[in-house]
Amino acid sequence: MRRNRAENDASHAKLTRRAALLGGAQLLFMGGLAARMRYLQVDQADQFRLLAEENRINIRLIPPARGEIFDRNGVRLAENVPSYRIVMVREDAGDVDEVMARLSQIIEIDLETYERALAEVKRSAPFLPVTIVDDVSWDEVSKVSVNAPALPGITPEVGLTRVYPRGSDFAHVVGRVGRVSQKDLDALENPDQVLRIPRFQIGKINVEARAEDVLRGSAGTKQVEVNATGRVMRELSRREGQSGNDVQLTVDSKLQGYVQARLGEESAAVVVIDCVTGDLVACASAPSYDPNLFIGGISSKDYDPLLNSKYRPLVNKTVQGAYPPGSTFKMMTAMAALEEGLIGPDETVYCPGHLEVAGRRFHCWKRAGHGWVDLGNSLKQSCDVYYYDLALKVGIEKISAMANRFGLGIRHDLALSSVNSGLTPTKDWKRSARGADWVIGDTVNASIGQGFMLASPLQLAVMSARIATGEMVTPRLIKSIDGVEQPLAGDGPLDMNENNLRKMRRAMYEVVNDRRGTAYRSRIIADEWRMAGKTGTSQVRNITAAERARGVTRNADLPWERRDHALFVAFAPYDSPRYALSVLVEHGGGGSTAAAPIARDVMLQALAGGEPPLEAYPTGDRARIKAQQERLRDVQPQAAIDGNDQA
Repeated sequence: MRRNRAENDASHAKLTRRAALLGGAQLLFMGGLAARMRYLQVDQADQFRLLAEENRINIRLIPPARGEIFDRNGVRLAENVPSYRIVMVREDAGDVDEVMARLSQIIEIDLETYERALAEVKRSAPFLPVTIVDDVSWDEVSKVSVNAPALPGITPEVGLTRVYPRGSDFAHVVGRVGRVSQKDLDALENPDQVLRIPRFQIGKINVEARAEDVLRGSAGTKQVEVNATGRVMRELSRREGQSGNDVQLTVDSKLQGYVQARLGEESAAVVVIDCVTGDLVACASAPSYDPNLFIGGISSKDYDPLLNSKYRPLVNKTVQGAYPPGSTFKMMTAMAALEEGLIGPDETVYCPGHLEVAGRRFHCWKRAGHGWVDLGNSLKQSCDVYYYDLALKVGIEKISAMANRFGLGIRHDLALSSVNSGLTPTKDWKRSARGADWVIGDTVNASIGQGFMLASPLQLAVMSARIATGEMVTPRLIKSIDGVEQPLAGDGPLDMNENNLRKMRRAMYEVVNDRRGTAYRSRIIADEWRMAGKTGTSQVRNITAAERARGVTRNADLPWERRDHALFVAFAPYDSPRYALSVLVEHGGGGSTAAAPIARDVMLQALAGGEPPLEAYPTGDRARIKAQQERLRDVQPQAAIDGNDQA
């Protein structure tokens, strides 16, 4: 059936509308596609270009040069020196075992280093360089270079390594660095990314650790082009980081070197403090060790003797050790009584050799007793009974409070590791720490620095400086950072009765300079350098009644570990104190025989600024001292004697 014209026109119009709608839809789709393509190719071009670049360009960190450490006169104590190392890239080496075997025939590699390096090579990515041997000599580098064709994948490299030119003299002050461990990272909340650089080193103890943020600096960056497997193809750009700040200490390297040499292999400690500024000019613990052994990782052969020695060379006895202060504490008991107005300098106490307290007999060191003694004679002759009697009048709370004012029982804030706070016990302390009540015998023991009383050599030196000056002398170890002087930490006068302090100083003077004084044999006869001090001997064992009845065993007849500790504290010159010091000799016996002679030698060395004249010693000592000085010159490095190697 044929359509009429009207029907054809209607059908044509309908098709035209559909075609228009379809065409419009197609145009809309093509327009959207074009807009999206433009957005991706033009508007987002920079972002996708960055993503593409990141697939082939890596940004890597450049470790910063560590700040150096100097003594008060600019002598280097820790520095960075060029160091050669041998590295291996596993994918270039081929047969790793064979190449390692060839290398060990060319340069000497100990078995422990060999096995550790081999294991590290095999577990690392094949394209990453792994250090086989650190700190090799130029001759060894030359040998490796000459034999390069037989050593595929082996390459010598140069970098910086930490070196301690004064060796064992400053191990317990400067400390040492070591490789970052997982324990180090776990201890930080947001560890710096530079710490994740393979074999990066940080401070482990003492100034190196406590001043880590100052010494480390900030990392630089470099852009390197890598292939699909991550292997570096070339370096594109580099931005150097910022080196760490230099740190200057208050310690005098010449004096420190002398003290370490004077102590020798004794298990001992010496602290010398400037009475005016609080600067620690010497802080020596013996025996010591060479921190350079730890830089590349210490071997068991070197470490085991240090760890197992009964003399504990790894422990910084100046601040970590806490010892009964013995008779060096008697000034604190006396000051507590004087400030409370409980005694006068002329009041006397009778010493028959012991004192009965609560049914127990407390003995004086002198079995026959000292007879009637006043304050001055009690210190000069170190009578124990006098201080037992004082303690019963004063009480432990006031004795401990007085000790705190003079720096005992206080943790001094220094850039050293494990600074001990010591212990000045109270009734509450014993109840809390020991679960027991305080008894009167505890007070009697504490009065002569025994029982629960503990102090470090640092604290005893601070106590001596405060007695000498009447000022709140506070120890300082860091003198400047990047040339900026650090503030002194002193806190004004002690607020003590000056007459009472004068009595203490005079009594300490007589300890050394009166013929009946316990340290008379260690006096200084040069008038301008006269020394005041106090001997101390602290027991480390109980003496039974049976032993007293048959006679107390001499220290020389006891095993070393059971002998008494020897102590001495001092300041000089007496009329105008410049330095104060403390000396501890572990299990040294008597303070007058073991500690006081060391103190005199060290004090004279400090006052003279070097080797003192023999005329400062009593005539009878000069031949012995001359021989000792000659021997110590041979022991000390010449640079330490001359003060060379300055920046």
